[in-house]
Amino acid sequence: MGTLGEEACRFADLIAEAGFTVWQVLPLGPVDNSLSPYQLRSAFAGNPALLHLAGIEAQDWWPAGAPVAVDHRLVTRAWGYFRQNGSAAALHDFTEFRAREAAWLLPYALFEVLTRQFDGHAWWDWPLEYRDHDADTMRRTLRDCADTLSTVMFEQYLFDQQWRALHDYARQRDVALFGDLPFYVDRNSADVWWQRRNFRVDKGGVPDVVAGVPPDYFNADGQLWGNPVYDWGYGAEHGFDWWLARLRHQARWFDLLRIDHFRALESCWVVPHGADSARDGHWEPVPGDALLQKVREELPDLRLVAEDLGTITPEVTELRERHQLPGMLVLQFAFDGSPDNPYLPANHTKNAVIYTGTHDNDTTLGWYRSLPEDARAYVDEQLGGDIGMPDALIGQAYQSPARLAVLPLQDLLGLGGEARMNTPGTTDGNWSWRFQWDQVDDAFINRCRGWALAGDRAQGLVVRERSAV
Repeated sequence: MGTLGEEACRFADLIAEAGFTVWQVLPLGPVDNSLSPYQLRSAFAGNPALLHLAGIEAQDWWPAGAPVAVDHRLVTRAWGYFRQNGSAAALHDFTEFRAREAAWLLPYALFEVLTRQFDGHAWWDWPLEYRDHDADTMRRTLRDCADTLSTVMFEQYLFDQQWRALHDYARQRDVALFGDLPFYVDRNSADVWWQRRNFRVDKGGVPDVVAGVPPDYFNADGQLWGNPVYDWGYGAEHGFDWWLARLRHQARWFDLLRIDHFRALESCWVVPHGADSARDGHWEPVPGDALLQKVREELPDLRLVAEDLGTITPEVTELRERHQLPGMLVLQFAFDGSPDNPYLPANHTKNAVIYTGTHDNDTTLGWYRSLPEDARAYVDEQLGGDIGMPDALIGQAYQSPARLAVLPLQDLLGLGGEARMNTPGTTDGNWSWRFQWDQVDDAFINRCRGWALAGDRAQGLVVRERSAV
């Protein structure tokens, strides 16, 4: 799935040369079997599958000629070598990392170790003393599993080192990193297991309601996500400390951050646990204004983008504008025939991020090909001729007054529906598209830089008010 080492640095080189100033990525956390980066086992941890193994073996504490493993056993072996051969400064750095990140790191390590101990079962099916993290049981686990727990924490230390190295490398090339914050967390996660009071689940982990979105044009039954909903009353009483810790953690990783499903900070769609579809849900208010005010006070330098797609009410827009957050514009949504459609190029605003499409949409070429003939003709008419797809939509994104333009790599490569990243509401065949280096040759670089120059968005230009990713 790619790693944080030489290949990632090579990609940073590529996009800088092609005139881009920002690199947006999907969430980086550890995933479940669905591979979805929006179903994470931790809201804080990094995905160990992204570790650059050769980078581990190149450390000065790795013995010359030591055997190489290509799976998780490498980290186990690396921890042993690090503990034996690491310099005093390196060992001190790891100790400081464990202390600094202990609030999430220790529960996450316990969660991973116990999940393996109980054959992968969800935490609510563990023996009660483990399910409810009984103090004596946890102390015994810390003692008996000390080395395994340290291995998991060392894995996260390596991830943090490699990500920070990539971040520094990108900065040297004037490329900012743009992260994505899933709004909800997975029920079977370290966060819900350890911080149960922050969520509307009982002691046994059973939620009274779960998250989703109501029926709309795309989904007649809505979307039933099944994530536990936050106990916002408890969160407000405790100063939103879990949210602030999460955002503070992400702020160390990224230069700007998108809040997925932003509308749920105004009100969220909750569905009774066990319901057959999201049709049975209802809206409940959320103290998002108080949370965002707290974020501005505690993290004044954090740059946020609001993913405000879907069922957006005036109250949601007012909340976003009150906190001066850029929203999102998606060009594939622009052509419903309404002159008031906010995604139409003529209606774009400056305080926004413009996309041709997102990871949840088909590629632009795939979307265009799937339209009925009359709809394709209407799109062509609106875009002024026969430029062709996806170039026509890419050109509109670059010319938009929006302060940031985001182009999925599949669109820049001109790929069809076979390269789609995700189809919402499905579980098979998603998150598997990968590019190959021979697809991004000199012609690709020149084409991208040409678009950027034409739209005054190229890296290194004097005019830096607008940029592109």
